[in-house]
Amino acid sequence: MDGFAAVDFEIARQILERGIAALYLVAFVSTLNQFRPLLGEHGLQPAPQLLAWARENPSRAKLLRPTLFRRIAYTDRRLAVLCWSGIAVAALIVAGVPQLGPPWVPMIAFLLLWGGYMSISSIGQTFYGFGWEMLLLEAGFLAAFLGSNDQPPPTVVIVLMWWLLFRLEFGAGMIKIRGGREWRDLTALMYHYETQPMPGPLSRQAHLLPAWFHRLEVIVNHFSQLVVPWFLFAPILGLWIPGPVPALVGCGAAAIVALTQLWLVLTGNFAWLNWATIVLAFSAMSIPGSGAESVVERTQPAETQPWLINGIPLYWIVITSALGLAYVVLSWPALRNLFARRQLMNASFNRWQLANAYGAFGTVTKERIEYIVEATTDADPDTAEWHEYQFKGKPGDVRRIPRQYAPYHLRLDWLMWFLPLGQSLEDWFTAFVVRLLEADGPTLRLLRVDPLAGQRPRWVRVLSYRYRFTTRAEHRVDHAVWTRDRRRLLIRPVSLGEVEEP
Repeated sequence: MDGFAAVDFEIARQILERGIAALYLVAFVSTLNQFRPLLGEHGLQPAPQLLAWARENPSRAKLLRPTLFRRIAYTDRRLAVLCWSGIAVAALIVAGVPQLGPPWVPMIAFLLLWGGYMSISSIGQTFYGFGWEMLLLEAGFLAAFLGSNDQPPPTVVIVLMWWLLFRLEFGAGMIKIRGGREWRDLTALMYHYETQPMPGPLSRQAHLLPAWFHRLEVIVNHFSQLVVPWFLFAPILGLWIPGPVPALVGCGAAAIVALTQLWLVLTGNFAWLNWATIVLAFSAMSIPGSGAESVVERTQPAETQPWLINGIPLYWIVITSALGLAYVVLSWPALRNLFARRQLMNASFNRWQLANAYGAFGTVTKERIEYIVEATTDADPDTAEWHEYQFKGKPGDVRRIPRQYAPYHLRLDWLMWFLPLGQSLEDWFTAFVVRLLEADGPTLRLLRVDPLAGQRPRWVRVLSYRYRFTTRAEHRVDHAVWTRDRRRLLIRPVSLGEVEEP
């Protein structure tokens, strides 16, 4: 680092800008494919109803985060236009096009992504109530100030990226230490791979690893989340301590974070949470000599460029310095939360989703309960032959190996995992049952298998099953991945005339 300029972080900037933009691209594609059946005009939680409530209750609606759809009436077509626009802008950043101009060009591009996606997540209700939504928003906002190719990245923005990564990792570590006993007695990962929301292709193999390995995993997790994040800030010491040691310490910390997150990528499906953490880890990886000189510096002597400081335009230093000062103020609630006795998890302290508190999986469920939805076209439900709807990501067919979907986010599948953890069925699930009874095309396309091939069922019912991974001996018998036992009937057979949409 050289004062205002993080001269050795050019490669880090390229990875940050392109990586964060790639995640926005995935997020907009996910929204384009799923928002309308989940939250559109005829969705399970219609966004127009939320916006109508906001118009009728302006004082209470102040809690609603900013969205373009407060000023422009929501329609499914406008949602699609917003998504396609976001995809196009994100693709341009991944290709490096805005970065070829002055720094305000990529800034505008990232702020468009940030504002567009906030407009969506603000009306996303339950289906967008995940910590990685606010993580993507904050990362995109900070990326807007990383600058362009003709200048070094600003030191203050690189440091803010470290601060974001610190809150993400250290917050998760503190949540675990304060959470379930399983994290303190080192047994959490004996359950996690089997009971996590959406297992991946290697989750069963990870679950079957010996107990001593799972205990070691928890120790490594505590070390990587509670100790390692402090060393992300080591490169700052390079301003006063000569030599490569501060930079190497920062690179080592970033590498540990990235490797532990890569293991989670290989053994689960957590949308873009792990990928975003890996991308952010590159912010602490410096390579001496990688800094790009500005075009002006290469063509004119430094003394003739009074508007440049360390190769960065003066106006950009003013903007990024103001950003740093604003973050000092905005970060105070999040800093207090990290050390609070009642630590909040995935909490935002302002309407703009900046300087948030992060953390996940403070407790690990010990048993996997799945809600299985079945349908029949037979007239008598008591003697009917029932057929099971199959979801794309969540367990169903016991012989099907879980697929890898992350960083793509299957929102319906994720919320199906949360249902058994609640005290009652949620309204969106009742609406989902109605859509199945109607054989609604957009809803059925969210599923992997419609057992009735588009026909309207006469009856739909919901059962609960306990799932667990098969042992190696059980797998050798019939090659099943899961074994399951039926628990109870949650919703008796219902027809379209018997159930009302909430």
